[in-house]
Amino acid sequence: MKKIKFLTALALAALMAGPAMAQRQLSVDTRPGAAVQPTMYGIFFEDINFGADGGLYAEMVENRSFEFPTRLMGWNAFGNVSIGEKTPAFDRNPHYATIEPSGHSDKVSGLENRGFFGMGLKKGMTYDFSVYARLHMLNGKQAKVRVELVDDQDEVVDRQTITVDCNQWKKFGCTLKSDRTVEKGLMRIFLEGNESIDLDHVSLMPADNWHGLRADLVKDLEDLHPGIFRFPGGCIVEGTDLATRYQWKNSVGDVENRPLNENRWNYTFPHRLFPNYFQTYGLGFYEFFLLSEKIGAEPLPVLSCGLACQFQNKDNDKNAHVALDDLQPYIDDALDLIEFANGPVSSKWGALRAKMGHPQPFNLKEIGIGNEQWGPLYPERLAKFVEQIRAKYPNIKICGTSGPSASGDKFDYGWEQMRKIGVDLVDEHYYMDPDWFLNNAGRYDKYPRKGPKVFAGEYACHVKDVDKEPTMAKNDFQAALCEAAFMTGLERNADVVYQATYAPLFAHVDGWQWRPDLIWFDNLKSVRSVNWYVQMLYSTNRGTNMLKLTENGNPVEGADGLYASAVWDKDSKSYIVKVANTSDKAQQVKINFKGAKDLRTFCLTTLHSDDPHATNTLERPDRVVPQQQTVSADGNALTLTIPAKTFAVCKSK
Repeated sequence: MKKIKFLTALALAALMAGPAMAQRQLSVDTRPGAAVQPTMYGIFFEDINFGADGGLYAEMVENRSFEFPTRLMGWNAFGNVSIGEKTPAFDRNPHYATIEPSGHSDKVSGLENRGFFGMGLKKGMTYDFSVYARLHMLNGKQAKVRVELVDDQDEVVDRQTITVDCNQWKKFGCTLKSDRTVEKGLMRIFLEGNESIDLDHVSLMPADNWHGLRADLVKDLEDLHPGIFRFPGGCIVEGTDLATRYQWKNSVGDVENRPLNENRWNYTFPHRLFPNYFQTYGLGFYEFFLLSEKIGAEPLPVLSCGLACQFQNKDNDKNAHVALDDLQPYIDDALDLIEFANGPVSSKWGALRAKMGHPQPFNLKEIGIGNEQWGPLYPERLAKFVEQIRAKYPNIKICGTSGPSASGDKFDYGWEQMRKIGVDLVDEHYYMDPDWFLNNAGRYDKYPRKGPKVFAGEYACHVKDVDKEPTMAKNDFQAALCEAAFMTGLERNADVVYQATYAPLFAHVDGWQWRPDLIWFDNLKSVRSVNWYVQMLYSTNRGTNMLKLTENGNPVEGADGLYASAVWDKDSKSYIVKVANTSDKAQQVKINFKGAKDLRTFCLTTLHSDDPHATNTLERPDRVVPQQQTVSADGNALTLTIPAKTFAVCKSK
């Protein structure tokens, strides 16, 4: 398993023996209980922190189609450059750049693009440049453009020349190669000769991209082995207003003709302002479904319920939310999405899926309607979605929401309404401090066992930032350990908790707006946070059935800082026990497996740091990573000394 180290003999001895201390007696009933869903542990993607454009989407050119409201935002133009829209190449992206001769032999015309916080170039990597171009004048003969990759010292890395000899839009391309690693490079396009030229959809992609996605970030997701993948948000589903909500139909079809959308997060945080933050939809719903398939996760798309963000709009503002009588197009979007995912190639939207390259259905099983809505406006709209989705697609599970908080009047009202409507899953969100996570490991112990199941759709432990960045926290070990402790409660209640997804997923180190986040990256590399390793240890040790684990007949949910849960995995025929010791002292535990026969060895994986604020960084990605060793059982029992501040996973062999 990647980046899992092995314990030294000295460390192993400490785990197996340790100083004389009171022994905790944990009992595991080995009779398999309720099923643990394959979707139990997963991921949630929202285009925040430059998670899509500038992140997971591998496109290196910012504002490649000149559609930002300030048409040349992201570009430095020199010489004679203008923006046109007469007879465009793409009807939903109608603007393009015209480059004309400078009018002097010693002057040049062209464009320069630095991408997203610079262009990262890797030594030995090839980059595919493409552009739609035509001669600007109908009677033009031939024009040439020189494309250059330039390093951070303003030295040319590679250059190629493209000849354009037609006055109709046509795609041209070339390949450039970097002979060095550059953290913040750029691309320049020069006009050569005396002919004018029109350019649109200027693209630069690394050759190792996977269906347009950044290969290393896809690998980070794949290695998590998530069971569920929720997308595309989050608040961007709602939009600051309905006009800027995420509309999935704009994100499919030819990439070149997917219209630009304003990103919900561009102006939201005054201390992290990015007015150039837009969505090109190059990473759209088709790519989300492909990615779900690639990483082995069930897709969970979330759609607008007809309410703009309620944090940003008043409920009585008739211009902010669609009226009930006008809701049908939104319901049609949901029905059409299910057809796009699952419909036959003979259907309208199934045919589009096939045309895009995937004739087989994506086997969509769940859909979310709304994000963090609250109050009476939401359930009256949701009920109309549920009625029509159930009538046409009775096997699709529908996920509603309990609102933006983990408790209180809005939360209670939300759950009451979700039960009345009869949704299958209720999405709960909580970004809380360490004490909340430790105190809520028993949160679901007394939830009703009948009715809608829980989907913990957005959660993360927020430890107060040591550098006091406003309202934000960091991905430190303390947060990860508290999450590991809390998740024993999710696992122990898998008959109620259907699935859970940490949030948010990605953050660019130069473009973040919200933290903590699961995976951090710059333009060259990524780092897996300590929280990533907790999620990975749960998802790769999910098991198939709950096992009852107790101490003195009670759940192990925080007494003296100890938390524990257990599962049975019928595929590997293994018992798996997870133990989080959040206390400041080592604790010896004896785990008795009642009913088990002849247990011999366990694979023991531990995650530990002496520094509670330790983080994995791009410079030190392996500062806190799991360590692994084989340990021996004694008959039907396993005795371990769990060091202070440690998360341990024991799996029988």
